[in-house]
Amino acid sequence: MEMCSLQTVALIAAVAAASFAPVCPQFCPSVDQNCHGTTSDYVRSRSETSVSPLIQDLDQFQVSSKKLMEAFPIDPVDGNFVRTVKNCIFSRSLPTPLKGPLRLAAVSTDVIGGILNLDVAAARSEEFLRYASGGALMVGSEPLAHRYGGHQFGYWAGQLGDGRAHTLGQFTNRNGEVWELQLKGSGKTPYSRSGDGRAVVRSSVREFLCSEAMHFLGVPTSRAASLIVSDEPVLRDQFYDGNVKAERGAVVLRVARSWFRIGSLEILSESGEFGLLRELMDFVIDEHFPSISSDDPDKYLVFYSTVVNETAHLIARWTSVGFAHGVCNTDNFSLLSVTIDYGPFGFVESYDPSFVPNVSDDEGRYSIGAQAGVGHFNLGKLLAALRPVLTGEQQKEAQSVLNGYADVYQRRILQLFRAKLGLLGEEEDDGFLIALLLKLMEDTRSDFTLTFRQLSEASAEQLHGQNFTQMWALEGLSSHQLFPDWLGLYLPRLRRQQRDDDSGRQNRMKRVNPRYVLRNWMAESAVRKAERNDFSEVALLHRTLSSPFVTQEAAEEAGYAAKPPAWARGLKVSCSS
Repeated sequence: MEMCSLQTVALIAAVAAASFAPVCPQFCPSVDQNCHGTTSDYVRSRSETSVSPLIQDLDQFQVSSKKLMEAFPIDPVDGNFVRTVKNCIFSRSLPTPLKGPLRLAAVSTDVIGGILNLDVAAARSEEFLRYASGGALMVGSEPLAHRYGGHQFGYWAGQLGDGRAHTLGQFTNRNGEVWELQLKGSGKTPYSRSGDGRAVVRSSVREFLCSEAMHFLGVPTSRAASLIVSDEPVLRDQFYDGNVKAERGAVVLRVARSWFRIGSLEILSESGEFGLLRELMDFVIDEHFPSISSDDPDKYLVFYSTVVNETAHLIARWTSVGFAHGVCNTDNFSLLSVTIDYGPFGFVESYDPSFVPNVSDDEGRYSIGAQAGVGHFNLGKLLAALRPVLTGEQQKEAQSVLNGYADVYQRRILQLFRAKLGLLGEEEDDGFLIALLLKLMEDTRSDFTLTFRQLSEASAEQLHGQNFTQMWALEGLSSHQLFPDWLGLYLPRLRRQQRDDDSGRQNRMKRVNPRYVLRNWMAESAVRKAERNDFSEVALLHRTLSSPFVTQEAAEEAGYAAKPPAWARGLKVSCSS
């Protein structure tokens, strides 16, 4: 076998590690459980909603900023001019309406109906266009911009905040769930720094599609309700090479249970605002971590343990579907351990643990193989932010929790990849079996998504005979001289599984190995059409990615499971949005 890359060595060590103890079990449940009950809310089917009628009149749709505004001191200075803000969590900030004509480019009926309880007809009205683009305020809305800081590419960046996002308020749906509605691309705020507060069509199409795609892949994520585009010119230097072009402005209406992130706590700790740090911690725990008692003297430690545990789970889920976030700064890491802030993300195609989707990341800090390590770094910064509210003994225990992060991640990765290979139970050599497959995939540049999917679709007979006609990803993988050796480990492992027939194995694998993910070339194709006011491919991708585990005729005709086209090799994405 050829020498492995450093990234592969690290991955083999992680997957095949012998010790998989859960982090700090005295403070957090098993790694197979959710500690605060919100993660499952993000991934459960919206079909569980009750049968009360949907809202048809937008005048009856009400949000409220009251709880957020009463819980914390608000910036006493009004206005969207850029400034340094102290001693508050939010600033009042009114959206700047997009200049028309406005077009509804996409709408998620799952979010509109299942989360916001709106009739889809209402979401296609002129009134909704105004609400969802910043041109009018929903009933009860008092828009806010959130103050936070963060470590960006490893360095403290100071005050950041919602530079082009406005939280419209909270909506309590018919299931009693509270969701925060936010516009992205809705104009300047006190935190815009040198930006114009806008977002462009290309980045907004990507955010809309990917947040919805991740949900249906089973990854905890914020959601996207709608995408509205305009003809308003927005100047962007897409690759920071001096080539400034006028693009078109767009706004995404997105929702999450909370938009608080690690940077929300960092800015308060760094500024010495320890009383406000406690207030924010208490609010987050009371609102989003019901399993933690407000009277528990260790509540901040339990909170930290929970976030460590679930962040490890989240990044493991990213890895299992080949997702690279692209900008894993602390200001982009949710305290609820859900995926937020979609920018220069990418799904790895030809498997390479050093895959970096963001051309702005010159050093590869946020490669797909480095994400778990970056998670550890970010959680270390969270611990640093919490130190002022922890006792000396609690700080030691929190450090012990952080030290256990790698074991939690390793255990979860092994669970997920066992499922991807259809393995039942646990055997000592499973880690090696998985790691060897990834090494063969790396050597042959095999497609990550379709390799696992075609392993799901291939029968045991096909695998044994290496008959991979019309299975392009497996054809490439089977060219490796060690592929027969890998099959010699894999097939006997499958045969040792009691009460398991081959069709059961195939169906089980198909449920966890998607046939479709949002590849950059697919998003780019949709973007190019959307910039010409043709939203047909946005709609097709949205439909396809809402059922990523099911083979679909239209998606097959579009080539979404075929080899990527030659023109896709030169595609680049950057932080410019």
